[in-house]
Amino acid sequence: MTTHTTAFKEWAIVCDALASGKQQLIFRKGGIHEGREGFSFKHDTFALMPTRFHAKAEHVTENLTAEQSIAKPSWQDGDIITITHVALAQWAKTLTSWADVKKLSAHHIYSEQTLSERFHWQGKNMPTGSIHVALVRVYRLAEPLALSYNQSYAGCRSWIDIPEYSTDSMSPVLDDAIFEATCSDIL
Repeated sequence: MTTHTTAFKEWAIVCDALASGKQQLIFRKGGIHEGREGFSFKHDTFALMPTRFHAKAEHVTENLTAEQSIAKPSWQDGDIITITHVALAQWAKTLTSWADVKKLSAHHIYSEQTLSERFHWQGKNMPTGSIHVALVRVYRLAEPLALSYNQSYAGCRSWIDIPEYSTDSMSPVLDDAIFEATCSDIL
């Protein structure tokens, strides 16, 4: 049995886009609690943990449903969060050209303004004019993982440890041919 304990925190609407195959890229600058080294895509396999932290409708290009467009408070202790998907990073790199970031717009739902703000923000150990990007292949877990939210999941950081989950018998969101065609179109 293959198990993991790492999750990547991302806006719920982006997790939905990844889970539906609308998005294959994850962009990240890093949060204030990323540690001394700052952010990096340091895990190849990680669960997608949906968050509400900092999420606003204007941050994405997706047409939101009425329910999705209602601002929701951050998770509170005891709230149940269901994790249904895992991402496998195919590659990760740091982009330092805004033109290269813009070329990827067909493969994600982040708004141009959101990515521009991240790209130009000077983060911890990350200069302005740069952003991390990873191409991910997303899989549906055979068994969803229900977590009770607690303060160890809180804060402005991307990586968290969660209870062990199995990546056996998971199924890809996109079939091989569609995923390969998408990959050939990205950088």
